[in-house]
Amino acid sequence: MKIIFAGTPLFAEKSLKALLDQKADVVAVLTQPDRPSGRGMKLKPSPVKELAVQHGLTVLQPESLKGGEIQQQLSAYDADVMVVVAYGLILPPAVLEIPRLGCLNIHASLLPRWRGAAPIQRAIQAGDALTGITIMQMDAGLDTGDMLLVKSCPIEDKDTASSLHDKLAQLGAGAITEALHLLKLGKLTPIPQENQNATYAAKLSKEEALLDWTLTATELERKIRSYNPFPGACAHINDTPIRIWQASVRADMSGEPGVVLAEQKNALIVACGKGALNLEELQKPNAKALPTGQFLQGFNIQAGDRFVAH
Repeated sequence: MKIIFAGTPLFAEKSLKALLDQKADVVAVLTQPDRPSGRGMKLKPSPVKELAVQHGLTVLQPESLKGGEIQQQLSAYDADVMVVVAYGLILPPAVLEIPRLGCLNIHASLLPRWRGAAPIQRAIQAGDALTGITIMQMDAGLDTGDMLLVKSCPIEDKDTASSLHDKLAQLGAGAITEALHLLKLGKLTPIPQENQNATYAAKLSKEEALLDWTLTATELERKIRSYNPFPGACAHINDTPIRIWQASVRADMSGEPGVVLAEQKNALIVACGKGALNLEELQKPNAKALPTGQFLQGFNIQAGDRFVAH
């Protein structure tokens, strides 16, 4: 089958690599335009573009897919299917109809749960025990198309958005190669989503990563994991913003929300709305993240000090 691949970040690059390893006929690659990155703000290609260029593939980087010119260009490839994963642009109805067998999306949740932009992070925040990959037949809605293949993945107690991202990227790569094989054989059965069970995974914002200490310790611990690596959970103490990268729940301790209950050699325990958190990895501005014991050697925090959202 002739495949157009549409994707941008590392999550998508894993799937493109899996297709190329299977000797798939990728006739063109759609990815976001190069963006400024790093201290020098030099234009940097996406991970998908870098891989595509290495393999000598045709790369297209339109700002939009709404124009007639790009749509005619895509039609000229006479593709059987388009694979879409974390591409970052909306596919108009006209584009969805271009491939003979339509467009397949690799979505990082067990649809219809967590439709939208941040399914990995929202699953961790909600305390879900299970997530996964859904290969979906795309339609004009937001992640509303029929499900074609589903693969599950447990969420471990210490999973961060980063670690779960990596697991699901690999799971998605395997799932799309399997789905395309079954599609070629005519053995994929579309299953409509149960829309009444849908939940929405809103895009992350930097503002929401400011920790509200009136929440329970369990809720805050999940948020800290879900904001790792982006945007990084943050709280202020003594007017200094501190990133909190890792923490564990201390259900046996309590106090006024945000107040430091204990400062020990390798522990910093902060009261929450219910229970407390032991902050285990911290980062001050313009410094690297450190285990609490090392962090406290260079930053004075004492029992009775208070963490605030801002």
